[in-house]
Amino acid sequence: MRIGELAERAGTTTRALRYYESRGLLPARRAVNGYRTYDEDDLRLLQQIRTLQDFGFDLEETRPFVDCLRAGHPAGDSCPASLDVYRRKLAELDVLIGQLDAVRTEVGAQLARAELEADAAVPGGPEPRCELTD
Repeated sequence: MRIGELAERAGTTTRALRYYESRGLLPARRAVNGYRTYDEDDLRLLQQIRTLQDFGFDLEETRPFVDCLRAGHPAGDSCPASLDVYRRKLAELDVLIGQLDAVRTEVGAQLARAELEADAAVPGGPEPRCELTD
């Protein structure tokens, strides 16, 4: 298949495919007429790349998965290098979750403090709100 068909089937653009090719993730095969040619295996590579990117992996992190598929494995994550990338990504996500949890705790504390101060500033509590004018 040609580049336009591959891009359409993979749900991406020809520009992205050329970029993947320039990064060595997609093979650069050319027909006699100079057109790029691709097959179903290339579509599988692209689907692997796109899935991982949807999960937050950067393009370089997809390389071991692509290499694994190119080596003939049925899945891009059945090689040790791919498993290492999964492990690193999980550790990275755990750190981010911890940071977000700390921020959430701080924002909750700031909200509680602000609500107490707002209630204390108005004798008898906050003023009633008119739903018609809000």
